[in-house]
Amino acid sequence: MGSAQYLQSTLDGAMAIDVEVQPGAKRQGILGINTWRGCLRVAVRAHAQRGEANNALLHVLSTALEVPQSSLSIVSGTTSKLKKVRIEAAYADLATLRLQTCLEERE
Repeated sequence: MGSAQYLQSTLDGAMAIDVEVQPGAKRQGILGINTWRGCLRVAVRAHAQRGEANNALLHVLSTALEVPQSSLSIVSGTTSKLKKVRIEAAYADLATLRLQTCLEERE
């Protein structure tokens, strides 16, 4: 699946990633791509209470993509398993390359 399905470029140079979150998982990290929904699958240990899973998602992405957590934000889906995460323009290219590398390692 091409990255165009779950990665979108914004007008200001940032990137948006469509993410499906699996809260309450035993292990956390990037699981791969959900081809049916066209989004990145991420598991987090935190449960979906009081924003804990959202914070864990940002932490997992920040670590995996090697970008500061402050450069990531959830722009839609804060109370849903399906979210859109924004990566600020300064880190968009770096994060895209790291994400592709991360997904290739899982194949």
